[in-house]
Amino acid sequence: MKFIWTTFLIGTALLTHGQVVKIDSTTHWKKGVNFGINLNQASFSSNWKAGGVNSIGLNTLFNYKANYKKDKVSWDNQIDLAFGFVNNQGQGYRKTADRIYLDTKYGRDLSEKWGLFSSLSFATQFTEGYLYNNDGTKDIISDLFAPAFVTSAWGVEYHPVDYFKVRIAPFAPRLTIVNDPARFITSVGPTPYGVTPPDNTRWEWLAFQLQADFNKDIAENINLKWRYVLFANYETLEANKIDHRLDLNLTAKVNDFINVGVGGILLYDYDQDTGVQLSQGLTIGFAYSFRNYQEKK
Repeated sequence: MKFIWTTFLIGTALLTHGQVVKIDSTTHWKKGVNFGINLNQASFSSNWKAGGVNSIGLNTLFNYKANYKKDKVSWDNQIDLAFGFVNNQGQGYRKTADRIYLDTKYGRDLSEKWGLFSSLSFATQFTEGYLYNNDGTKDIISDLFAPAFVTSAWGVEYHPVDYFKVRIAPFAPRLTIVNDPARFITSVGPTPYGVTPPDNTRWEWLAFQLQADFNKDIAENINLKWRYVLFANYETLEANKIDHRLDLNLTAKVNDFINVGVGGILLYDYDQDTGVQLSQGLTIGFAYSFRNYQEKK
C-alpha cells in the first residue's frame, strides 16, 4: 500500500484564549462550545533581498455538544465544523481545512459500562477541493455534497470511563451522495467515491461500523482528543476495502492567553484512493470555550 501525502500545512498566529465555566446542577444536559480562529499574514517589499511571498491565511473551528443523561437514558449531540484557507501571491486561494460533521446518538444503559445505542451521522465539506497540477492547472476532486456520507449505526456501546467510549455497530447502513459525479471521472476514476454516473447516490445497507472516542487531559493544561472510525461493507468484505479514519488533536494551554495545537487526520478509503491519505496542521491562536459543567480530572 503506497502512502500519499495529501496535505502538509503549518500555520501560526498569536491571539488570545478565553474559557468560561458556569456550572448548572439543575439540568440533565451537559453543554459545551469551543471556537477557535487563527490568522496568518506575511508581506514583503519588492526589494526584500531575503525573498518571500505575500500571503494571508485563516483557519477556523467550531465544536458544539449537548449531551443529556438521566437514569439509564442518554442522548448525545455534536456539531464539528472546520474551515481554513491560504492565499499566496501568484498561486491564489487554496484550502487548508474543510469539514462538516454532525452526530446524534440515543443510548440506554444495560450496565455500568455497557449500553445499547442508535446513532445518525452526517459528514461533508463546505466548498470545492482541487488537485493542483505542475503546469498550473487544477482539477476539481470534491465539493459540497460531493461526497457526503449519512450513516445510521445500531449496536452496543462500551463506556468504562467518561473520557473513552467505543461504539460497536453490526448494522450500520450508509448512504454516499456525490452531487454531479461525472465531473470527477477524469480525476478519481470511473466511479467517484463509489458512485457510478449517472447515479448520484450509493446505498450500503449491510455494513459494520466501529467508532472509538477519547477526550482527556493527559497532563496539566494538555488535552488529547482522538476519534477512530472503521467501516466495512459485508458485501465487499476484503481487507483492502475496509475504510479507516483517525482524527487526532493535541492541545496545550500555554497560559490564559495562548493555546497551541497540533492535529492530524489519517484516512484510508478504497473508493477515494488506493493509498493512505494524511493531513497535518499546527496552530497557535485564539480559542474560546464555554460549558455548563466541570470536567472530571
